[in-house]
Amino acid sequence: MPQNVLLAEDDRAIRHALERALTLEGYAVTAVADGVEALAQAHRTPPDVLVLDVMMPGIDGLQVCRVLRAEGDRTPILMLTALVETADRIAGLDAGADDYVVKPFDVEEVFARLRALLRRTVPVNGTPADVPASSPSVSASAPKEASGQISAAGLRMDIQARRAWRGQRELELTRTEFELLELLVRNAGIVLDHATIYDRIWGYDFGPGSKNLAVYVGYLRRKLDEPGAPALIHTVRGVGYVLRED
Repeated sequence: MPQNVLLAEDDRAIRHALERALTLEGYAVTAVADGVEALAQAHRTPPDVLVLDVMMPGIDGLQVCRVLRAEGDRTPILMLTALVETADRIAGLDAGADDYVVKPFDVEEVFARLRALLRRTVPVNGTPADVPASSPSVSASAPKEASGQISAAGLRMDIQARRAWRGQRELELTRTEFELLELLVRNAGIVLDHATIYDRIWGYDFGPGSKNLAVYVGYLRRKLDEPGAPALIHTVRGVGYVLRED
């Protein structure tokens, strides 16, 4: 069965072109012109993934995200945006989006990101990332796993319930943030290079010029950090990131 895409884009030319491209790619597409229609359609026939334009009249893509997340809807959401500033991208993540594509975009990039989002709806198999032998590492306690929960560096994650805590404080994480944190926790003390993280989280390496990973790491740090507590996610310049408790 084809996977169902709900596309909301107010620009008619972009909407029709993307609807046709997605249909030719094998998706079953429902295309609407604004956020009101998008919410109505999502409630009527829940899709496998949503593609939302940020800037739409009335209810925009960010508001659609907020409403669905407030209702507990965890359907993957890909945002289309002409806004390229980091603050604008963070606003999308804040609203609950899982990924974004900046206009003008290559339709192949949209396909790649959709494939990655849809793959991540499959239950996690629980195996650690295959870290290249050349990646440097640091000594740290191995993560502990029991009854579907993993823990390391003062963090605890319930994989089945998709919940995470630092100490007693529960973290409010988007799908991408949760999966990035899970990858880091499972490989606590190991430096994961950018290519490994891109492959495991997005299934696609967006190249050296992409700020996608840095934006998500920065946003995850904001949710993890506590006054007076040690930082947990560390940058290894020129290589990647490592989770450890200093």
